[in-house]
Amino acid sequence: MTATRRRLAQELGVVTGFEDPVAALEQYHTPPDLAAHIVHVADLQGDIEDETVLDLGCGTGMLSLGAALRSPARVVGVELDADALVTARENERRVGARADVAWVRGDATRLPLCPPDCTVLMNPPFGAQDGNEHADRAFLETAAEVARVSYSVHNAGSEAFVESFAADNGGEVTHAFQAELELPHQFDHHDAEAGVVDAEVFRIRWRDDA
Repeated sequence: MTATRRRLAQELGVVTGFEDPVAALEQYHTPPDLAAHIVHVADLQGDIEDETVLDLGCGTGMLSLGAALRSPARVVGVELDADALVTARENERRVGARADVAWVRGDATRLPLCPPDCTVLMNPPFGAQDGNEHADRAFLETAAEVARVSYSVHNAGSEAFVESFAADNGGEVTHAFQAELELPHQFDHHDAEAGVVDAEVFRIRWRDDA
């Protein structure tokens, strides 16, 4: 199983990031290893194969394309940044996934579509920028509305918040694991060449299968 996850990470290594990232949107490239880990866990839980997978704030498509390599019914990536979606389509060609992938421009916190009970994958903004605090809450609110189950990346120390939010909205955290995000020096407010941010990934079951 580890070898399978490693192979998925290798396949995702061709996925390129943002050409001109927007600081206000906290646009960071999800590392292939992390995306592969999330998708692999989701696949083992039966949350990918033959399921509709929705990637909220898909960026250049890393999580979407990871899911697309694991035989979903279809994948939908929602992203506000039109330029990022152009790159996502190019990445889709690079990866060569055979699954049906749709790229939708829109606000992930005000979905322009109504998917059926689906699996949500997301690496939302942590809300680290002034005026953007608690940005990940809005993404969780969307997941609570549309998902059967969701996987989301949050800043380290978010466990109490995520568990409380899930419980208040009829969900339950079933899995959690630590992760690291490599942040390159790409914005003016960065005072180091690159850094590593501790993060946590949570699987939330929002509703049982019918």
